Amino acid sequence: MKILGIGSNYVTDLKDIEEKKKAKKFIFSKPSSSLAINRDVEYPSITNQLIYEVELVIKIGKEGKNIAKKDANSYISEIAVGIDYTAKDLLSDARETKHPWEFAKGFDGAAPISSFKSITEYPNLADINFDLKINEELKQESNTAYMINDFADIIVFISEYMTLQPGDLIFTGTPALGKGEIFKGDQLQCSINGELMLDFKMI
Repeated sequence: MKILGIGSNYVTDLKDIEEKKKAKKFIFSKPSSSLAINRDVEYPSITNQLIYEVELVIKIGKEGKNIAKKDANSYISEIAVGIDYTAKDLLSDARETKHPWEFAKGFDGAAPISSFKSITEYPNLADINFDLKINEELKQESNTAYMINDFADIIVFISEYMTLQPGDLIFTGTPALGKGEIFKGDQLQCSINGELMLDFKMI
């Protein structure tokens, strides 16, 4: 199983999408050991600055390589919501030394996610709301209409480089505004279309 993600994939104004689509896509990976499914997450001892980003997560349902745009959404079997955690202090060090990002993005618990729901429950993939509340305060929210690269775009791009296989997970980007620092004791609640899907605590 692969866990992949795309960076900087949402706008605040729909008119900006066309121009931002011209930018180079940035894909990163997390190891399977970073997953935390519907459970509390221990604050990692390796960082002093942990950043949260809420994202929709798509699961691949069948194998594909060099997938055509018109077929791409048929490769999605399920959708969840999750948090892409980044140890920002480690990331800053990695950028400064031009080293890989694996430790900053792939530590244990770096990818909390909810249970998955069938893609059939989301008939319009271009109109899915999702949000994050921390300690009952709304921190992030957006709609898939504000994606620069939609689900199909992401699948097409990744499949040019690597074969997508059943069970692979793709974090599809965080809202353009609202990401920030998380602390021990914080309670995170993530929803899709108003339905609470993920509720956990940093311990």
